[in-house]
Amino acid sequence: MNSFTASYAARTMASQKSESPWPRRGLPRALPFAMAIAVSLSGCSSWSPRTQELPAIALPAAWSTAASPTSAANDPATSLAQWWQRFNDPLLSTLVAQALQANTSIRSAQAALQQSRALRDVQSAGLLPDVSASGSVQRSKSGGNDASNSFRVGLDASWEPDVFGGKHSAVNAAEADTQVAEATLADVQVSMAAEVALAYIQLRGQQAQAMIARNNLASQNETLQITDWRAQAGLVTSVEVEQARTAREQTSAQIPTLEASMAKTRHALAVLTGQPPEALQALLTDSLAIPQAADDLALSIPAQTLRQRPDVRAAEQRISAALARVSAADAARYPSFSISGSLGLSALTLGALGNGASVVNALLGSVSVPLFDGGAARAQVRAQTAALEQARVAYESVVLTALKDVEDALVALRGDRDRLTHLQSAATAAGNADQLAQQRYNSGLIDFQTVLQTQRALLTTQDSVASTSADISADHVRLYKALGGGWF
Repeated sequence: MNSFTASYAARTMASQKSESPWPRRGLPRALPFAMAIAVSLSGCSSWSPRTQELPAIALPAAWSTAASPTSAANDPATSLAQWWQRFNDPLLSTLVAQALQANTSIRSAQAALQQSRALRDVQSAGLLPDVSASGSVQRSKSGGNDASNSFRVGLDASWEPDVFGGKHSAVNAAEADTQVAEATLADVQVSMAAEVALAYIQLRGQQAQAMIARNNLASQNETLQITDWRAQAGLVTSVEVEQARTAREQTSAQIPTLEASMAKTRHALAVLTGQPPEALQALLTDSLAIPQAADDLALSIPAQTLRQRPDVRAAEQRISAALARVSAADAARYPSFSISGSLGLSALTLGALGNGASVVNALLGSVSVPLFDGGAARAQVRAQTAALEQARVAYESVVLTALKDVEDALVALRGDRDRLTHLQSAATAAGNADQLAQQRYNSGLIDFQTVLQTQRALLTTQDSVASTSADISADHVRLYKALGGGWF
């Protein structure tokens, strides 16, 4: 890629002591002339201010499904900053708090935020002059002459005025990137709190299922014993005994699977809280009830939900960053200016630097005007404009996904609530049927097949009640996450 620039430099005050080979009037005459060239050459630029306009997305006025039957449209939205406390489970709150402090993904996002802030400070520093100190010592000898020393100390300064706003645009882009990193950290916190809660609820659901399997196993052991006694008395055949033994072993086979699943879930919780897999073994061994959230959740309207979701804010800040980069790329097509100078002392001996040294000073002003670059600058503007359009499309996608997340969570919550109501009725009926079947079988009024059927129905319905109860709690977690809860 070939390019060249037209530049004009003026130098003044390059002297030792009071002698100057350049006229002092050179700089005042040169810089205005250079500025005039710059303005005339940049007059054909198509740069124009750009304003940030978020993509227009039609938002619903309200959610299609209420979170609970008691929610009212005019109720103030529930604060969800620490939604896990709504489950009234101290251990769950402890695990979430520990994960927010020690989880590796959160720590990585925190480091990324620190890096983004540092890069923003680097860009901001470019708006200020650059000042440095220097010192040198030289010993030289020519021919038969004696060696001579030269000592020099000085200050050097340079500054590039941001005439067309390119540097300020770069700072704005870096600031927007910092806001993206902050929102990304918040999004990781939201996701991590939800993951911990979901794993904890899954563990309690598995423990409930294991307890149901053990209780049914105990009942089936009693049935097998009774059937064996009846077979010894000649009241039933060995077929019924083997059927009872088959049912018992099938239930027994479920328990190791559940225990393995519980161990894996405990391992996942430990890693989420930044600990080795076995760290929570003692803490989570005892079975506790599945935590249930309060049913008094009042939803915010969709527009408020989008404002409090960190992923939506991150997408919005990405648009700001892309917009600033378009401005920076456009400003690169303009002339650039620089001013630099130096002031120092020069002497033949080190001691003379403090008294009798020669004063050396110089000042340089320059302007660089792009004339031909093969269209690279314009292509860079087009590239950044395309990146801006990508950010806008990504914002639309994030908003639509956010709306879908809330609606999906509401639909799942409503469906699981209805399902649980029917399953609880079915479990009650199955329990009654199992008791009646046992009594009538012991009296010899029904055959063993009826007992087996009622036992299987009882185990299945009780297991479904436990899993659906866990699903409802998990639906609440997903709803809290979809609403943007957990963002500090």
